[in-house]
Amino acid sequence: MKYSNATNYALHTMVHLMLQPGDSSVGVQELAEMQNLSPTYLSKILTKLAKAGLIESTPGAKGGYRISRRKYEISFLDVIHATEGDTSLFDCSIHHEGCLIENVMREAEENMKTELKSKLLIDIAKEAKSKQIEQNNVK
Repeated sequence: MKYSNATNYALHTMVHLMLQPGDSSVGVQELAEMQNLSPTYLSKILTKLAKAGLIESTPGAKGGYRISRRKYEISFLDVIHATEGDTSLFDCSIHHEGCLIENVMREAEENMKTELKSKLLIDIAKEAKSKQIEQNNVK
């Protein structure tokens, strides 16, 4: 099982946006450069995040993207669903009632979803900020 690169970039983008003060917006160019991506590719990911209601774009010279929901409500699972969709990871190829293999796989998937839903991006953002402050103090 592997998540797409888009999910990786989406998670990093969301953490970066959470680190912005107040309602500050960040332009797509800055977000793309931060991850060494093309702005066109990142724009597609940002569109998915916006459609999911996680971010919003602000037009204008000082426009860009910012978090649109309360930061303490956004989980890893929210971002994964925005980029990957909400389909099951396992689909039994032999269709019969009460497939024991499918039951095990679905239970494992539900456990993973529960774990990812409990992990909030704001916690990672706080940890990243703390490490950044420590590194600046060492210099």
